[in-house]
Amino acid sequence: MIFNTHSNLAGQHAFLGPSKYHWINYDPDKLDEVFLSSQAAARGVELHAFAHHAVRLGIKLPRSDKTLNNYVNDAIGFRMIPEQVLYYSENCFGTADTISFRRNLLRIHDLKTGVIAGSMHQVEIYAALFCLEYGYKPGEIEIELRIYQDDEILVSNPEESVDIIAHIMSKIVVFDRRIELLREAG
Repeated sequence: MIFNTHSNLAGQHAFLGPSKYHWINYDPDKLDEVFLSSQAAARGVELHAFAHHAVRLGIKLPRSDKTLNNYVNDAIGFRMIPEQVLYYSENCFGTADTISFRRNLLRIHDLKTGVIAGSMHQVEIYAALFCLEYGYKPGEIEIELRIYQDDEILVSNPEESVDIIAHIMSKIVVFDRRIELLREAG
């Protein structure tokens, strides 16, 4: 048998494909919900890419209360770096949407385009990774963490963040060691 060649589909997965087999148990309402959610996720990826390019190129958006406009304009205004990888180990790293460190002030902004509420914990983990990678203690620098979502800007409380970030740093170090021991024993 000579099979048909579908080289344009290599590496892709269909929405109703075998690797995402749960759809066989969906009713029409569940199908609608899951499909629309996947479309929203794809739109979020595109919005992040757009924001990345706008910030990198310094292209401000019209002044507005809209999430995307505020995020891009603030990142440009604060001269932030978009899509910066923060690395502790192969077990723990992540990409901050935008970040800057200037005059002893760490800024990290996170853009949320979906319907699920963002958590400051994610941005605190980025701050912990920054501190671990670059050798700073959270109590020795100023930190401002922001989440941009639903046309609002959530800003963390710096006093509370210091203890939380230090705790996360400790947990990263301990969990990283534990994972390495498990791999060695493996």
